[in-house]
Amino acid sequence: MTLVQLEYVLAVDAYRHFATAAAHCFVTQPTLSMQIQKLEEELGIKIFDRSRQPVVPTAIGEVVIQHARRVRREVTELEDVIREKQGLIHGELKLGIIPTLAPYLLPLFLPHFLDQFPDVQLKVKEMTTDALLDAIQKGQLDMGLVVTPLQHAGIREHPLFYEEMVAYVSRKNAAFKKSYVLANDIDIRELWLLEEGHCFRSQMLNLCELQQAHKDLLLFEYEAGSLETLKKMVETNRGITILPELATYDLTDAQSKLLRHFKAPAPMREVSLITPKTFVKQKMLLALKASILENLPAKILKNKAKHLVPVGD
Repeated sequence: MTLVQLEYVLAVDAYRHFATAAAHCFVTQPTLSMQIQKLEEELGIKIFDRSRQPVVPTAIGEVVIQHARRVRREVTELEDVIREKQGLIHGELKLGIIPTLAPYLLPLFLPHFLDQFPDVQLKVKEMTTDALLDAIQKGQLDMGLVVTPLQHAGIREHPLFYEEMVAYVSRKNAAFKKSYVLANDIDIRELWLLEEGHCFRSQMLNLCELQQAHKDLLLFEYEAGSLETLKKMVETNRGITILPELATYDLTDAQSKLLRHFKAPAPMREVSLITPKTFVKQKMLLALKASILENLPAKILKNKAKHLVPVGD
């Protein structure tokens, strides 16, 4: 049994297709298939059911895959411990980030981080919170940039900053005439929402205290995949939506006139870096954290967690 064979097994499990897994591993399909077959012969089992498309692990194959993930995680941690002891900040960093942060936060710190640490091979993937947590648990990601608190077993949260939640209001909406808005000023029938799976959707509904009732009240339901779509819907139709603070910094003068802050204390969301509790790349973590904080708008750094809106349902 070799580490290479276990990597091939994990690749097939991830892609459920031998050719795709081989391409991911930069080998030919016959090479990958032969190595997995050798491992199966050595163990006296079948790891994958090749009669099905896409291929699926057998029951005993699932056990092998779980152990393979553990072995890969241990090997990676050993390599990371050695680099940490040497005081080096280099190597691969796989970072996940949620869609309501990615287009606004990444441009702020990425150029600085890449310039400061040219020996780090940074791989960034945009994904929902649930998918990101699953990827971290499977060892597919090292860190994540998400909204917290999550209170998830096996995950350590490293709070970075607090982001104000603000209303974005159509000129045809009653709240447009107000200087500040209250949560109960928002008519659910005119609220534009993100689609299911986005944690910011839950925060919108929690802020408006509408988690249970909203579906019964909607006369027309449209769920957007991005905050940019929600902004367009407000600008060209009636209605109102909620934006995180970072999404407001590149607005035009005309768009800025549609912003309305909530009456104090302003609702906030907490943004954190998350890692597995066994994470050992502490110097990498501190370097990324410092790069983010150094490049945030000054106003955001002054925000306090006076009114955190819950993340979950």
